Amino acid sequence: MTLATEARPRTAYRVRAQSVEACSCSHGCNCQFGGTPNEGICEFVIGYEVQEGRFGDVDLSGLRAVVAAKYPNAIHEGHGHVVLFVDEGARPEQVNAFTTILSGQAGGMPWEALAGTIERFEGPIAKPIDLAVDGQRAHVRIPGTVELETTPLRDPVTGQEKEVHITYPKGGFFWNDGNVVTTRTMRVDYESLRMEWPSKYASTAEVNWSNAG
Repeated sequence: MTLATEARPRTAYRVRAQSVEACSCSHGCNCQFGGTPNEGICEFVIGYEVQEGRFGDVDLSGLRAVVAAKYPNAIHEGHGHVVLFVDEGARPEQVNAFTTILSGQAGGMPWEALAGTIERFEGPIAKPIDLAVDGQRAHVRIPGTVELETTPLRDPVTGQEKEVHITYPKGGFFWNDGNVVTTRTMRVDYESLRMEWPSKYASTAEVNWSNAG
């Protein structure tokens, strides 16, 4: 899929979704602070379940999608390879709308900014998506393709679970308040896009997107 750059009328949208993300960074993710990934490369998975949302007249509520991506350096340095999976039970109009948002064609942050960093965009690919978020515990599963499970961080002395948040009082790029956890499992196996990063950074959060104003 080629990302469109020409001017065109934009359909108004607004989305509120639950997200679970995991990447190749150490706990905390240096990208949140220094702007560069801990491992030099950036490889991540983000699963979304739309709580409520509309793209024009299209209701997006209940839609599930997964983004898997690899960047050779920091995201802002570009050359990203991104694959978009959308739940096979989604209606065609929902798939088209969500793809338009995530490819940056409809404008609005963060996707309008991310579009300029993508060199290769694949999708939407219809797959069965199992996704659930319960506080710090979450999972995203696409049989044979994506396996992500998060678990709380634990105090190294007592072994007790602990809760850690990264917050952006003035608004963040992906979210404003991330509940930081870690990965029990994080694996992607899809054609040329493969990665595996257990025991690394992960977070759950509510995200809000819009191209209004």
